[in-house]
Amino acid sequence: MKIQVLGSGCLNCKKLYELTQEAIKQISLDYEVEYLTGQDGIQKMIDLGVMSSPVLVIDDKPVMTGFINDVEKIKNAIQATKGKP
Repeated sequence: MKIQVLGSGCLNCKKLYELTQEAIKQISLDYEVEYLTGQDGIQKMIDLGVMSSPVLVIDDKPVMTGFINDVEKIKNAIQATKGKP
């Protein structure tokens, strides 16, 4: 499973990255969260057709857009995607 947080590098992007790392820890998964910011993050968002940030991406599919300040929602998004082809 490939997990990424994309954004411009703003405080909300950084917070989503931190919350996503916490969610991974809480559900005992051994995955790294990649944090793409600046031009790399924005280009990846454009490539995925997403125009609002931050974005939580799992296996190259956006699963959440906009700032989510809820670890449970992030955990649910990860678990719902886990094991899907």
